[in-house]
Amino acid sequence: MALLSLSGCGSLHAKPPTDPDDLADYKAVNDPYEPFNRKMFNLNMWVYHKALRPVGHFWKNNIPQPIRTSVATLNETWRQPAVFFSDVGAGRPRRAGDSFMRFLLNMTTAGFYDVAQHLGYKQHETDPGMVMALWGIKSGPYIFLPGLGPTNFRDATGYAIGQGLTPINYVPRGYGLISFNWGYNILGTFNTFADSTDQLDQLEHQSLDPYAFMRSAWQQQRQSQIDALKADHRATTPDWY
Repeated sequence: MALLSLSGCGSLHAKPPTDPDDLADYKAVNDPYEPFNRKMFNLNMWVYHKALRPVGHFWKNNIPQPIRTSVATLNETWRQPAVFFSDVGAGRPRRAGDSFMRFLLNMTTAGFYDVAQHLGYKQHETDPGMVMALWGIKSGPYIFLPGLGPTNFRDATGYAIGQGLTPINYVPRGYGLISFNWGYNILGTFNTFADSTDQLDQLEHQSLDPYAFMRSAWQQQRQSQIDALKADHRATTPDWY
């Protein structure tokens, strides 16, 4: 809905500058919807300060580290099917094998303990947005969406596809797993914010333009992930084999 509203609302679109140098910078940041994005960023930070930051600090200061680590592992384990399908779509059998084994091994502890890490199957990030980038699909404009954060048209679409590739989202009612799905996602969100509060506070205090800094950092990190996927031509057997 946000993507459709953006495409239909010219007032949220920043006009390209006429100066050649400014126009080059405008194209480089790929943020034609900056007026809208800044409003969404400010909304996100308002919610962060009013609700998420206090909850994050409470979680970080009162929940023991082993429990927080287990929550993070649980959240990551239940995302592995989407990672696996993305690895397959990217044509990376080694990564697909690692993600498959990570899900299989970590589910022996219901996802609360990273057994696979100790057996040589390290965590990696692959998602449908990265796969589409590998296929040559353009990113489209940068956008900032409340809750989702920094993204672009391609990766926002990839996020929706990733949700469709997560099997637990299809669990029928009556098994208690829908409540579990909501629970681990909410706890995972708290855990993520707890781990990110110091970075977000530092971003606000040390950056003259937190929005622009976050945009640049996210774009660089995203490109780094895509480049790592493109360069991954490892053999199909793990290092310890």
